[in-house]
Amino acid sequence: MSDSTTGTPATTAADRPTYVIGVDYGTLSGRAVVVRVSDGAELGASTLEYPHAVMDSTLAATGEQLPPEWALQVPSDYVDVLRSAVPAAVQEAGIDPQDVIGIATDFTACTMVPTLADGTPLNEVPGYEGRPHAYVKLWKHHAAQGQANRINELAAERGEAWLPRYGGLISSEWEFAKGLQLLEEDRELYDLMDHWVEAADWIVWQLTGEYVRNACTAGYKGIYQDGAYPSEEFLAALNPEFAGFAREKVDHTIGALASKAGSLSEEAAGWTGLPAGIAVAVGNVDAHVTAPAAQATDPGQMVAIMGTSTCHVMNSDRLSEVPGMCGVVDGGIVEGFYGYEAGQSGVGDIFAWFVANQVPGEIRDAATAQGQSVHEYLTEQAQDEPVGAHGLVALDWHSGNRSVLVDHELSGTIVGLTLATKPHEVYRALLESTAFGTRKIVETFNAAGVPVTEFVAAGGLIRNPFLMQVYADVLNLPISVIGSSQGPALGSAIHAAVAAGAYEDIHAAAAAMGRLNRAAYTPDADRAAAYDALYREYTELHDYFGRGTNDVMHRLKALRRSARSPQAVSA
Repeated sequence: MSDSTTGTPATTAADRPTYVIGVDYGTLSGRAVVVRVSDGAELGASTLEYPHAVMDSTLAATGEQLPPEWALQVPSDYVDVLRSAVPAAVQEAGIDPQDVIGIATDFTACTMVPTLADGTPLNEVPGYEGRPHAYVKLWKHHAAQGQANRINELAAERGEAWLPRYGGLISSEWEFAKGLQLLEEDRELYDLMDHWVEAADWIVWQLTGEYVRNACTAGYKGIYQDGAYPSEEFLAALNPEFAGFAREKVDHTIGALASKAGSLSEEAAGWTGLPAGIAVAVGNVDAHVTAPAAQATDPGQMVAIMGTSTCHVMNSDRLSEVPGMCGVVDGGIVEGFYGYEAGQSGVGDIFAWFVANQVPGEIRDAATAQGQSVHEYLTEQAQDEPVGAHGLVALDWHSGNRSVLVDHELSGTIVGLTLATKPHEVYRALLESTAFGTRKIVETFNAAGVPVTEFVAAGGLIRNPFLMQVYADVLNLPISVIGSSQGPALGSAIHAAVAAGAYEDIHAAAAAMGRLNRAAYTPDADRAAAYDALYREYTELHDYFGRGTNDVMHRLKALRRSARSPQAVSA
């Protein structure tokens, strides 16, 4: 326990320092960080790139071509992070492993693992390694959009009470859409599967030998509201064979965030080099776990975790319906508040796509000659030009729209290209488009009576000062920045400290172990006014393509799927 007044841990000055481990599972890698319990100091870190990365074009086991919009992973890669990154981080920190009192993990979501009753992933069952549906469906697996559309249409028709809690739309990224796709495309595997498990919970299962479902993903991704999942009657109306999905495949004991899921097993102790029996915290989502690391546990503090995608999370003391939000869950971020979530499906991924596919060789050569990455070189070229000088506006939908339209059939657009347009100008327009997408989210929350009073940035993209200044100018708000380069891992470590009993609650732990640089970027009035004009053009395009005036993006996606179907490829 702790002194709840001072927020200090219950150890005395004479005691040996104690430590916790935070493990953050991202889209392409997993990273472990060793954190001192008393003050949140990060003493050692290590990262492992997933050996199989993301399978979005071919299945590694067979070389089979995957259909469009698929994104799979191999669950053994996650265990490799425990075997590799955790011991390496402890070694770098130079601490005695016996002084570690807890470990916690966070994960991308919604990332789903189909398993047997004992937690064995279906791709590890002999004879099923060649079946795509046997593998992990990563958060950005968007091939279940058709199933999501049916869920939304039926829920709206029936007036399901849970639908407004998700802004009126369920995403193709989430548990039920992906589960329905599995049923309808590989019935044998669906019947073989005992549990449809969030990766956030599967990795805790591997650490403890016990399956505990975390409250965060259950609420935001599993349509668990007011103690219940969607009814069997509703599920049967989607597909008669889907009626028992929630009860048979999903329902399980739910653990509160920052509570203890179990103790580190002997097997997992062997993987990590940590003492068996230490506390393992209930799983969590990479975005939500970051809020305490940024000392953002109070109402109105919107935290944007900016990486390959961006997730926006915020606590509030009121329950409201926010159009297009990803969900509102009681205790979904910290106990005692309603936790709201929104997001953008592509941010860093969009910048990476442009650099990988659209930049000419002479730009790469020039960047290399100056000792810069292509991102740094393009940013340096773009940052001193006046707002609007490129004559461009872009839509940030290269990976669909998560909020506020909740439509992964939408796609990216750049308007204003001419024969004089330069690569750095397009790059800047793409940076700005993601800021416009965030502004759309902030304005939607404000209009719904859930005001954003502080904007806090975290994640890998905070390393680009120009991008942060663009966000400050576009939002016309100061941008506070987390004081850690490993926000999710630090957040997990904070949860581990609470689960181990070092602090009374997450608020006390966040005050002692989190860090935040307030108002690190402030808006410039002239640039903010110029961006208002550009944002109006963004909004026109946003509504024209995103709200049904012109469904050309949907039609093009359908043509793409048709052209890439096995029958078309064979012909």
